[in-house]
Amino acid sequence: MAFQTGLSGLNAAAADLDVIGNNVANAATIGFKGSRAEFADVYAASLSGGGGSQIGLGSRVAEVAQQFTQGNLTATSNPLDLAINGKGFFPVSDGGAIEYTRNGQFHLDANGYVVTSDGLQLTGYAADSNGNIVLSTPTPLQLSASQLDPSATSKFLADINLDSRATPPVTAAFDPADPTSFTQSASGSVYDTLGNSHVFTLYFVKTATAGQWDIRGTVDGTAVGNVDLGAGAGNPMTLAFDSSGVMTTAMPASASLTIAGGAASPLAFSLDLTGSTQFGSNFGVNSLSQDGFTSGRLAGFNVSSDGIIVGNYTNGQTKNLGQVALASFANPQGLRPVGNNRWEASSASGLPVTGTPGNGSFGPLQSAAVEESNVDMTAELVRMITAQRVYQANAQTIKTQDAMLQTLVNLR
Repeated sequence: MAFQTGLSGLNAAAADLDVIGNNVANAATIGFKGSRAEFADVYAASLSGGGGSQIGLGSRVAEVAQQFTQGNLTATSNPLDLAINGKGFFPVSDGGAIEYTRNGQFHLDANGYVVTSDGLQLTGYAADSNGNIVLSTPTPLQLSASQLDPSATSKFLADINLDSRATPPVTAAFDPADPTSFTQSASGSVYDTLGNSHVFTLYFVKTATAGQWDIRGTVDGTAVGNVDLGAGAGNPMTLAFDSSGVMTTAMPASASLTIAGGAASPLAFSLDLTGSTQFGSNFGVNSLSQDGFTSGRLAGFNVSSDGIIVGNYTNGQTKNLGQVALASFANPQGLRPVGNNRWEASSASGLPVTGTPGNGSFGPLQSAAVEESNVDMTAELVRMITAQRVYQANAQTIKTQDAMLQTLVNLR
């Protein structure tokens, strides 16, 4: 009987060494999760039940348990290298069959899909044409390289200070080419429906009435008749301030520009001077902005901590291209390993719960980083020494039993 007991110990120690060897072999594998061999003792069943003097039959491997502890994060130069800092798995599609991984080494294939090194597609949530993330069933993420269509200006915002000490200009008749016919000016770009840029210039003319200014405009340096600031083409818009220098004119106002070049004309947008003041200090433009832009092509992208992939375009604009999805399980140790740093769901793991990085119990993502193996080499080497000693000790029990049996056989 001791032969079988010792043999079970040898098998258990050998299995432990196999597990340790696999951990050591994958110490440099990105996203690898180490395992440990868990053992149980073995006792024979008895019709009369087990007593206190019952001798065991050795040991067996009860389970090889995966250890889903966090691995160290290492920075890389690839923006599609993704590391989960916390709970969750990347769901990847293998022809529609979903597998799960912690290896975030992704890249784009020829069709723009985000894929693993062996071609499985990362799944997530797609974005609509306006860049809004559509939270539905996760699908393979495909980053479109198509150009970003132009957007015509719909609002023009300016925050300025007009000098309350200014006097009416010397020349009464306004002429944009004559600096003596206006007090100050400010220019900015606006975009038409084809993405063409136009220079929109505002001219501020101090009137004889206290706290009152006339505003005129030109587009691309053309005559004022091509600009309507709400009072009719060529007519000025009046801007009024109270005795404290606070603007009293209601905003926003309307503006329309007659433009050439084949785009929709006139180009209509809102003109908002909210926040502008008339103080006793020099004229100044605090801010000047508008919301139009020309067409652009995808120049690059980055991934935020919540998994949103943001495209950067040559026109300086950004647009959401999609969002990475994560999955979690009630019992990660119940996942079935299938190789290539991936697992499949099983009845022991439970059904996957899908969400987005950084929300709920899911960990945030770190772009341009990977998660190293969680194998502790020092601990594995110590375990290897222990397993070796256990193997030697069990071999010694077999050797001793053999010697005792030989003694018994030699009795005459």
